[in-house]
Amino acid sequence: MRSKNVTPLLIPAFLVLAATAMNAQELQKEEVPGIRNYTQVNATVACAGATTLEALEEVQRRGFVSVVNFRTEGENGANPAGAAEKAAELGMKYFHIPFRSSEPWAEAAEEFLKVIAEPVNQPTFVHCGSANRVGAMWLIKRVKLDGWDVERATVEAEAIGMRSPALKEFALAYVR
Repeated sequence: MRSKNVTPLLIPAFLVLAATAMNAQELQKEEVPGIRNYTQVNATVACAGATTLEALEEVQRRGFVSVVNFRTEGENGANPAGAAEKAAELGMKYFHIPFRSSEPWAEAAEEFLKVIAEPVNQPTFVHCGSANRVGAMWLIKRVKLDGWDVERATVEAEAIGMRSPALKEFALAYVR
């Protein structure tokens, strides 16, 4: 009798583990000079942390046509104006959507969804300081635009770099 009760409980757990493994296989982590926490999500998107101006040349060489930067002016080594100039020099579109703890996160999410939804902006390279903010925005994108369930999107967002409880709480509230 006990085994009949346990088996139905194991099936959902197995499905969650299988989805987690599937997400982990899709993401390709890579060491790229000048780019922190580089993760190739799929053929049209890569997510990362801090990215040097020189590394934007590698981003462009990899075929990305747009850069989305969530870093704020003055943030530990960030240079959004220099990045915009470098992207323009390389013939890439550049979207600066700065946000941190004091910024309007919902407005940033709305702007990001508009940018990432446009096919002319793809392939897109998305970055912040560590990939924490990128992970949160990616969770929102997966649920709102791709129709993913929250659990699967959260697993992927955490694999990309989302680790802040506040950002996770915001992203989950935003998608509900």
